[in-house]
Amino acid sequence: MTKIDEKICFVIMGFGKKKDPDTNRTIDLDETYKKIILPAVHSCGYKCIRADEILDSGLIDRSMYALLYRAELVIADISTYNPNAIYELGVRHVLKPFSTLIIKEDEGKIPFDINHNRTLNYKHLGGEISNTEAKKKVRELKDLISAIMKNPITDSPIYSYIPKIKYPVLSEEDLNEIIGELKSNENTIYSLTEKAKDFMRDKKFNEAAEIWRKLSEKTNNDIYYIQQEALCTYKSESPNTIQALTNALLIIGKISEQSDTETLGITGAINKNLWKYTKEIGYLNTAIEYYQKGWNLHKDYYTGENYAHCLEHKSLLETDNDLKIHARVEAKKTRQEIIEIVTKSLEEAEPEELKWKYATLSNCYLALDNNDKAKEFEEKFISQNPDSWNIGSFETSKQDILNNKNLK
Repeated sequence: MTKIDEKICFVIMGFGKKKDPDTNRTIDLDETYKKIILPAVHSCGYKCIRADEILDSGLIDRSMYALLYRAELVIADISTYNPNAIYELGVRHVLKPFSTLIIKEDEGKIPFDINHNRTLNYKHLGGEISNTEAKKKVRELKDLISAIMKNPITDSPIYSYIPKIKYPVLSEEDLNEIIGELKSNENTIYSLTEKAKDFMRDKKFNEAAEIWRKLSEKTNNDIYYIQQEALCTYKSESPNTIQALTNALLIIGKISEQSDTETLGITGAINKNLWKYTKEIGYLNTAIEYYQKGWNLHKDYYTGENYAHCLEHKSLLETDNDLKIHARVEAKKTRQEIIEIVTKSLEEAEPEELKWKYATLSNCYLALDNNDKAKEFEEKFISQNPDSWNIGSFETSKQDILNNKNLK
């Protein structure tokens, strides 16, 4: 094994998109890693390693604990109250008395036992971090790292409260045997995730689904990877549309508690598309159930728009006039509320998810017969340079709305 002689910063955090249990926001933690942590760490002369970049040796946990001991610097992002990250932070505090930094996005809570530690907060928009915020926090994180490099101080509560405690010692030879060479590898979680995202951008959904499946297996069915596998499976239309949708339904069914907007939205979309191709009303009713749950629980505009859209489909099938009117009124009311919520969010200093908010507003205004507003926000959606498959999804929804209007 090659001797590891670089200064190492090991990063403790979740991967991909995670839901915060307190705020119900879904946070893309990869954005934090790429936009704040990596540039700050590299500029300070450290080799930056996250657990998903460890070689796939089948002993990732063993290497991770060795890195928690070996790393000259550890950065722990405890956003979304991630239990693994908090546990690993505790391990680091036991192993080393100093050089551990804690960061988190500003809306989430911090556990009581570590709220005495200095924490760097950053503003996360959910799907992204603004360039202004990223630049600001890179500077602040660099300053903290530089301060630690010049004057390491005890930041572990274990060594603060029990100063005479002796920390464990592991030889360099043993460390090298466990960790090995820490280079980028095509079979790490990080590199596979990036490859899957590239395939999605190129509309190679079958290839992307296969990678997400592999990642799901690697991470013991982490919810994020299950969601992405299900999404790409149904969009792959392989070996045929019906089979792809049926397979996707089985995949998303692995998630036991379906209460977050991403899971509800994907499950609703699968059932909606199954109804489109089979015309079995049960699928439409199930889609309405999932979309309604996402809308009622979280006032999520994506599930809300699709809830309204499915209600309009249902109204066209109703033979009872009262039920027909109720479905149409509920759809109209939902869209009006979506417009109010999304429009208000655009007034924020750094609004998030502009691409999808513009698409949602365009479709809502189109359904409510405000064609000028619909065109205005469609142009704004296109101005965000969406991927081609994003445009395809928007056009499909737009055409469905126009078809429903013609059938009324």
